[in-house]
Amino acid sequence: MDASIVLKNVSLAFDDKVVLKDISFELLPGHTKVILGGSGSGKSTILKIILGLLKPDGGTVMVNGKRVEAMGEQEMMTVRSDIGMVFQEGALFDSLSVEENVGYKLYEESSIPEEEASRRVQEVLGFVGLQEYIDRMPSELSGGQRRRVGIARAMAAKPGILLYDEATTGLDPITAMTVDEEMVKLRDLEGVSSIIVTHQLRDAFFVATHEAVRQNAHIQITPADPKKSDEAEFIMLKDGVVCFEGNASELRASSDPYIRQFLS
Repeated sequence: MDASIVLKNVSLAFDDKVVLKDISFELLPGHTKVILGGSGSGKSTILKIILGLLKPDGGTVMVNGKRVEAMGEQEMMTVRSDIGMVFQEGALFDSLSVEENVGYKLYEESSIPEEEASRRVQEVLGFVGLQEYIDRMPSELSGGQRRRVGIARAMAAKPGILLYDEATTGLDPITAMTVDEEMVKLRDLEGVSSIIVTHQLRDAFFVATHEAVRQNAHIQITPADPKKSDEAEFIMLKDGVVCFEGNASELRASSDPYIRQFLS
């Protein structure tokens, strides 16, 4: 199975500050990679490198089989067309309605007919449970609703890869759970490959240990079979270096002092 994303010996420094050092991992299609670590450990920098917003000092970055670390902006536009990005604050356009936000890429950057784009917008808003909010403005939404609109926008163009940058940070536990469930649904029902950058352990373990199943017209989020839940891979960063890579069970069982402190 060809990997959706490959990083091999990726390093980056700003002057004398090492941000990433020899980072290597693969993300397989339909799988989830959870990147954990404290503030400043280099988590979000990895996403920026995948998107081509930062260029590494060394190493190889592959997205859907294409080397991207040396690509120019024009070439990267093609690569980014298969990547959706969900930001911590939702990053919605305040002057546009929910419909216009979700469909922005379809309406402004694609050649598909407007009627087809409109149907897709309604479809993805239905997927995240916000179809009735289609005419609302971002200022009329709660924090959790804004994040879910951000997810709908990221998936509107049917990307094969979704990147989540602290998507639940700042949300109360109940609201964060609704965002976590959307991540699980996209992975299990849409086959999306995803990287989740977070320092929220509750959300990381929820995504790793739950699955989405479609039952008739309803979608159920249930605890996954323990063997299946171990398919979610965790990476722990410490000062720009990978100090752990493995599944949820292995992470919980680690005796590494840094990991024990983080988990506590």
